[in-house]
Amino acid sequence: MTLEARAETTSAAAAQGSSPRWSGVALMVGSGLSNQVGASIAALAFPVLGPVGVVAVRQWVAAVVLLSAGRPNLRSFTVAQWRPVLGLAAVFATMNLTLYAAIDRIGLGLAVTLEFLGPLAVALASSRRRIDLACALAAAVGVVVLTRPRPSTDYLGIGLALIAAVCWGCYILLNRTVGERLPGLQGSAAAAAVSGLLYLPLGAAVLWLHQPTVGALLCALAAGVLSSAVPFLADLLALRRVPARFFGIFMSVNPVFAALIGMLVLDQHLGAASWLAITVIVTANAVSVGTAASHSKKKTNLLR
Repeated sequence: MTLEARAETTSAAAAQGSSPRWSGVALMVGSGLSNQVGASIAALAFPVLGPVGVVAVRQWVAAVVLLSAGRPNLRSFTVAQWRPVLGLAAVFATMNLTLYAAIDRIGLGLAVTLEFLGPLAVALASSRRRIDLACALAAAVGVVVLTRPRPSTDYLGIGLALIAAVCWGCYILLNRTVGERLPGLQGSAAAAAVSGLLYLPLGAAVLWLHQPTVGALLCALAAGVLSSAVPFLADLLALRRVPARFFGIFMSVNPVFAALIGMLVLDQHLGAASWLAITVIVTANAVSVGTAASHSKKKTNLLR
């Protein structure tokens, strides 16, 4: 084979290998933007439905989507399987409500950034590496800058966002257990269904009392589709095209997307210090996830 032919073959192979990767990146960008645009649209319905009403509609949409995709055989679940599923359902219900209530009080960018501390804490909790300690300290500094006391500081909003962060951390841990005890998406689908049922009486009462407008209902439905259905399907397809490590690192951009969309859609502007703090927290997560995956891969290769 000539040198030119080899070069053409190598280029073709590289193009074939890079095509799924780029489509995976496009899916992840779409997932992140869809999630945060959905949250911003949800905020537009808060004056009419309030966070509770919007979350109820979103949970119902999520239940329909996940039940259709997972098709769980609920009658076959054992007590040991139902236990983490019910825990996951409670986390679903609490996480979305506290996040949306926080968005209503402190804005999209700040709320999503503080919520992002949940997965960061899970990633750092079991580590003893110095780089992870540095990441934890950097994230802590970023949080202090974001929540620094001022006359206008909304401590309740910050507290709600931190509760959402704890819920996201619990969601990750419970999802692992559910995945070990139930095949496919059955566990997540069952949890979404239970969570949707929990919101039936509360959501119905809110919708009855608040007399929702057509526009508010459409915003709530759009939030359910954009923040539940689209990210779920996009993430599922993206994970088939990119490594899990790359996916975990890319998730770090969500607070940046939230801050940008909050500024463009909701006119929520952040100061330079807040932008710097968000950058520090995002970078800390990306470094922690990226180096942890590389460390694990090297360790596996050494054991072979």
